[in-house]
Amino acid sequence: MDVEAADLSLAAVAGAIADPARARMLCSLLDGHARTATELAAVADIGASTASGHFLRLREQGLVEMLVQGRHRYYRLANPQVAHALEALLSLTDRHVTPFQPSTPSALKQARTCYDHIAGEVAVKLHDALLQASWIEEQGKDYVLTEAGAASLVRLGIDIAAVSRQRRRLAYPCMDWSERSPHIGGALGAALLELLLKRGWVNRHLDSRALNLTPKGAKSLATAFGLQAR
Repeated sequence: MDVEAADLSLAAVAGAIADPARARMLCSLLDGHARTATELAAVADIGASTASGHFLRLREQGLVEMLVQGRHRYYRLANPQVAHALEALLSLTDRHVTPFQPSTPSALKQARTCYDHIAGEVAVKLHDALLQASWIEEQGKDYVLTEAGAASLVRLGIDIAAVSRQRRRLAYPCMDWSERSPHIGGALGAALLELLLKRGWVNRHLDSRALNLTPKGAKSLATAFGLQAR
């Protein structure tokens, strides 16, 4: 990239950040949690139609990415470099980022079912642990099992061969509506929930989607995956 092109590119990115409404949206995403278009419009104190134009500008400059899940559209920072740049700019101000506060019923916050897989705090931590341990890896919009991950899950009691034969996506990031970070969906997500139920690490509530993390489960998850669930 020549000097003139670099200057123009920098000016375009800086211009996208410079608008107060867009700056508020970006700062609200610094906590790592995705937010819906409606929530970001409320953060910026603007209408939905006005927000739509701002989202387009931010996406064009590679500052945010949009994830579509059902009827919801979630936005999050495009990559860690965007977060680092925003943090550097914030260090020149007295602005403090307000952390995301989900309004999730307490019975559903820690763990619950999401269709046929596990969601909530425990599920998001499990997702992060599998990625950090390189048991799963990103491949496009899905996850693939690594050789080490497959072997480890087999040792835990999951029939990976059977899971892989299912005529559905093996694994993908499913946006958690309370945590606003992904948990694992797909055949692998269902197999993980089945494992947790079979081992007695979580129990189902009789009249809701909530799952109880048992004392045995908290200890076992810490041993098997390094999770420190509350």
